[in-house]
Amino acid sequence: MSDFTVKNLMEVEDSGLVAGLEARVARTHLESEHLGVSYFRYAPGVRTPFGHSHSEQEEAYVVIRGSGRARVGDEIVELRRWDVIRVAPQAVRAMEGGPDGMELIAVGSRLPEHDGGQTIADFWTD
Repeated sequence: MSDFTVKNLMEVEDSGLVAGLEARVARTHLESEHLGVSYFRYAPGVRTPFGHSHSEQEEAYVVIRGSGRARVGDEIVELRRWDVIRVAPQAVRAMEGGPDGMELIAVGSRLPEHDGGQTIADFWTD
């Protein structure tokens, strides 16, 4: 493996989770053993269609454009440009784009093979 990898996030394929949510997950493209970086763009009012958590992977999300909200467990947190929200592995989380949408960069620690994450359907139901 090389000492470094360069990858443009806009060249990573959109995973197509749901209409209005662009998700470009670059972990494998970076060939990293210890971290993952992803780009998410939420259209206004669009939410992640499920909550998710991990057994070991801690994540941080940086709002680079727009605003929105995060639901972490039972709490809803308002997010604005340049906010960083760190989420513990076991905390169930989901995001929602604000009136102008929201763009995020997500950074996660090493994702062990046994920690594919757990999804919670209908997590954000208000």
